[in-house]
Amino acid sequence: MRLTVELIQNSLSYINPLTDRELDLRELHSYRLYALGRIGHKIPAIENLGIAKDQDTIDFTDNDISSLGNFPFFPRLHTLLLARNRISHIQHSLGSSVPKLSTLVLTSNNLSELADLDPLRTFTRLTHLALLENPVTRKENYRYWVIWLVPSVRFLDYQKVKDVERTKAKELFGTIEEPSALAAKIKGIKSKTFDTSIAAAANNTSNDKAIRVKLTDAERKRVERMIREAKSMAEITRLEKELNEGRIPGGALGAEDGDGDEQMAL
Repeated sequence: MRLTVELIQNSLSYINPLTDRELDLRELHSYRLYALGRIGHKIPAIENLGIAKDQDTIDFTDNDISSLGNFPFFPRLHTLLLARNRISHIQHSLGSSVPKLSTLVLTSNNLSELADLDPLRTFTRLTHLALLENPVTRKENYRYWVIWLVPSVRFLDYQKVKDVERTKAKELFGTIEEPSALAAKIKGIKSKTFDTSIAAAANNTSNDKAIRVKLTDAERKRVERMIREAKSMAEITRLEKELNEGRIPGGALGAEDGDGDEQMAL
């Protein structure tokens, strides 16, 4: 679903518990609704945000955004929540569009290389940053790199940044003006990504079809029952992952009406 002016105008905007004005653009579907064929936003690209004026916080959690960018000038926006999207690219000019950004949550996205985080350097007021469950967090010296890259950060992945870490980061990477050989090497290794926001928006109809598994009526009934009868959160998480990856869960694959009941009776 495209992030249209109408969608933004019809989305919930409220004063949150921190007394900030927040725009809620979270994905709305549950896995049970998904199994029934009812979908929520699944926004693939950021666009038309000029209509969303005077926001302090915008919540994009649980969508399909792959590129973080295309923001108009937001002079007061200080919090962006983007957990569980598909972000693999951050626009280099984003810092000038959101100059007061202090909190950025990017948990469970697709950022892969340390150099892919370079645009974060432009967020001069960023104090709280979460990158957990991105492939980049498994890179050697990941935490030192982020601390070096974003000197303003005080809490990284919900852990306070210590002075000893800042010292170590400087030892490893030098300064921004005079980076060490290791820093220069890291900067040269970037993911082969590109800004897909325009293409994703222009081809939204075909993209929506591509990212959603098509279930027959019988398969939908089986998936619904599997979710309803799940005995643990791990089982529900597995079903969610398979559906989100466009795969039909094994227990529902090719099922015909009545097959499930007969098989369970055997």
